Amino acid sequence: MLYLDNSATSWPKPDSVYLKMIECMKNYGANPGRSGHRMAMQAAEKVHQCRENLARLFGIADPLRIVFTANATEAINLAVKGLLIPGDHVILSSMEHNSVVRPLKKLETLGVELSIVKADQSGKVSAEDIVKSIKINTKLLIVTHASNVTGTVNDLKSLGRLAKEHKIVYMVDASQTAGNYPVDVGLMNIDLLAFSGHKGLLGPQGTGGLYIREGVMLDTLREGGTGSFSESLKQPDFLPDRYESGTLNLPGIAGLNEGIKYILDTGIKNIQNHENQLTRYMLEGLGEIKNVKVYGSRNFEHRIGVISVTIDEKDCHEVCRELDEKYDIAARGGLHCAYLAHKTIGTQNTGTIRFSIGFFNTIKDIDEALKAVKAIAGS
Repeated sequence: MLYLDNSATSWPKPDSVYLKMIECMKNYGANPGRSGHRMAMQAAEKVHQCRENLARLFGIADPLRIVFTANATEAINLAVKGLLIPGDHVILSSMEHNSVVRPLKKLETLGVELSIVKADQSGKVSAEDIVKSIKINTKLLIVTHASNVTGTVNDLKSLGRLAKEHKIVYMVDASQTAGNYPVDVGLMNIDLLAFSGHKGLLGPQGTGGLYIREGVMLDTLREGGTGSFSESLKQPDFLPDRYESGTLNLPGIAGLNEGIKYILDTGIKNIQNHENQLTRYMLEGLGEIKNVKVYGSRNFEHRIGVISVTIDEKDCHEVCRELDEKYDIAARGGLHCAYLAHKTIGTQNTGTIRFSIGFFNTIKDIDEALKAVKAIAGS
């Protein structure tokens, strides 16, 4: 199959990801941090190694500030529900995924105030518009690094400077950029960084995490066994134990570690350049096909390999079904769990056909996809 659904889950993964997950289960699949025998120690070392590699990738000084979660959604829930209390004010963009919007809407019913800043037609939010929404009780600014609908990348540095100037906690959802676009928490003044492990980081599903800057204190989502201070009936107050109750997904973390190592060895810039080349090529090809409308920024340097289109009078779900059954191409149709983003670009009633490019795609793949779109569009 020609796979162009990488923004949902990347595929394929590097071979080492599969192999190390199996090796973990067979050779040292014990409980990390729970016992003193060598299998448990090896498991704990693998978990710490993954934290260290994530810290290298994101410019994080202390790897222990990284908390493992089941996915980016859990990381976001931990961040917003652990930080906000009734009376707080939150600013978010209109391009946010439901993993951001839904937890905040739940908190809104409990007394948290929300301001949704509308992005432009490309899906980019401006610092000037955000400033207008800042209030005396504004506690959090949360933005997606890149939209999962348009692929447009926000300027994290300028938004980070703004948040720091106004003493607002700054959170970034890097689900679509972690692993394929540079992220540096120090340079970008990021206080909270949520990321998924199964997309650009090339790890397995069931992995993700949250970076918490020193000085930012969150309440816990859950409490329980951590393998530390078992004599205390209270939850530990130090990271990462405070937020990692229960047994970690060791095989998943072992696989995630291999995905991150592959990225570090390949070079984030090389990955970005390859995906950017394919994105530019596909956008140019789509622009030549009649009846096809392309959404998102026309600035190739400020977008990732996520391309949303509509084909005149064609149902997006039916188009994706035809791509799958007739052309053996995997794409995604619909609202992509991001209704506000679709409302921003005017596709809330139709959805879009989304192609999302990964590092293992080729020019030949794009040619095949363009040929199929042209045939479906009747051009």
